[in-house]
Amino acid sequence: SLQNDSVVAGGGAIEMELSRYLRDYSRTIPGKQQLLIGAYAKALEIIPRQLCDNAGFDATNILNKLRAKHAQVGAG
Repeated sequence: SLQNDSVVAGGGAIEMELSRYLRDYSRTIPGKQQLLIGAYAKALEIIPRQLCDNAGFDATNILNKLRAKHAQVGAG
């Protein structure tokens, strides 16, 4: 059983922030370039996802929390 699934700064934080920035940017451009930038943004999330998996965390749950935290910081 998982003892602590809190989100802490560190491994994968830069990749999550770059992913957020690229996703936001991709929404401002038309055509296939939007899809390419979105795919690159998604690929950056492989690193924090793998770190979650390696630590035994539920990667989907943790990445959703990370996205929410980065969205709060990015909007502010």
